[in-house]
Amino acid sequence: MRTMLLSLLLFMSAAAVANGHLPGEKGSHPHIGSLAWMTGGWSGPIGPDTVLEENWSTATAGTIASLVRITSPEGTAMVEIVHIEEVENTLELHIQQWDSGFKPRSPAQKMRLSELGEQSVAFTAASPGGLKKLGYALVGEEFHVRIKTADDQEMVIKLAAKP
Repeated sequence: MRTMLLSLLLFMSAAAVANGHLPGEKGSHPHIGSLAWMTGGWSGPIGPDTVLEENWSTATAGTIASLVRITSPEGTAMVEIVHIEEVENTLELHIQQWDSGFKPRSPAQKMRLSELGEQSVAFTAASPGGLKKLGYALVGEEFHVRIKTADDQEMVIKLAAKP
């Protein structure tokens, strides 16, 4: 009996080392912690007098979120919330935009994880909306927002860390 218990313990320990985690820990599916590189404030021009600003919270409790806004000398043109969470062994993104006066531009859109790299992540549409694909990457010191719209327009917006 003692030999059997010792063998079982050794088997479980070997399996844990092989899988990179201990028994009872979460498995190899994507975790919100892998997006910690997004945390912080990022901003950059998206036109002559227009600035895009993204403010990403700390990745914690299975979620990470950003308050996004577009501003110009005339004021705030748009506010957006991006919320990413762990759902069913993957990551899911929800995005909603509001115009000035907190008027919704359209219903929130749901997107599912399609790619995950060391410092990059991409999502594809899982519900109707203005985006087919949305991705983020940290390239050197730049935070890239990669967009493919519903009508197949592609763009990359390059942001710098806010001081």
